[in-house]
Amino acid sequence: MSTAFWRDQAVIVTGGAGFLGRHVVGELRARAAGRVIIPRRAEYDLREQAAVAQLYADFPEATLVIHLAANVGGIGINREHPGLFFYENLMMGTLMLEYARRAGLPKFVGIGTVCSYPKFAPVPFREDDLWGGYPEETNAPYGLAKKMLLVQSQAYRQEYGFNAIHLLPVNLYGPHDKFDLKSSHVIPAVIRKMVDAQVQGAPQVTLFGDGSPTREFLFVRDAAEGIALAAERYNGAAPVNLGSAFEISIRELVAIIAAEVGFEGELRWDTSQPNGQPRRKLDVSRAKRAFGFEARTDFRAGLRETVRWYRAQRADAVECP
Repeated sequence: MSTAFWRDQAVIVTGGAGFLGRHVVGELRARAAGRVIIPRRAEYDLREQAAVAQLYADFPEATLVIHLAANVGGIGINREHPGLFFYENLMMGTLMLEYARRAGLPKFVGIGTVCSYPKFAPVPFREDDLWGGYPEETNAPYGLAKKMLLVQSQAYRQEYGFNAIHLLPVNLYGPHDKFDLKSSHVIPAVIRKMVDAQVQGAPQVTLFGDGSPTREFLFVRDAAEGIALAAERYNGAAPVNLGSAFEISIRELVAIIAAEVGFEGELRWDTSQPNGQPRRKLDVSRAKRAFGFEARTDFRAGLRETVRWYRAQRADAVECP
């Protein structure tokens, strides 16, 4: 682990208190970053121009931004709030990058999303296929808003020589994820449904779609390592995928989670609900070549840790009303 690069860095991590953010912050501290700055929404509303300008004015010593802040969730909440997701993610990204440029920061790390890829992109998704079609409809507004951060990064590099990079992480999972059924992604949603069913003695759980789509998942600590490596070693204009290269169907995923949770009830598939994108699997070769990143966490081991964490949090919530 390299610490020489990090000891002189003062890093603004937007979204640093969130799911991915807390793991990125932990990774930076493990690498002995000189300072880690975590702006709180109560003080800096990143949707507002004045607040973003104030953030950079308050921390003139900043040398690096890792922009993780996002309004994000699963299929249900994306369908409910497409306008909100588009606007808030677009404004946060646009303002954070513009004012980083104005402040003369040496580097900006933008975090995009696999949702930016076309609905029917060739599998595995290669970064060069990013512009080959429209994203899957249920999360297109979010995906396109995040995609504009890539456009802005490349435009600023061309016009101003500004060092902004763009990373495209696949679906993440792990401890501290969102387990709210209204807004969570598939892994925490399924874990919660099955654990709740066990506790309540319910004989079945209901799941979205028919289970046929495939997904790729990256353990959150692996993602944090990949982001840190890119921040340290990568200075290119081209976007870079962050993934595990492990593809699994939702039906297979649900069966594995049931085994890890110990849920033996009935699985009901609600086919009136959308499946989302048919397949997701990334080509992760560019990340390995460009900055030496490879995912290390075994999928079942990561799921097991996530289930343990959720059970512990649930027990604490019951004991501390």
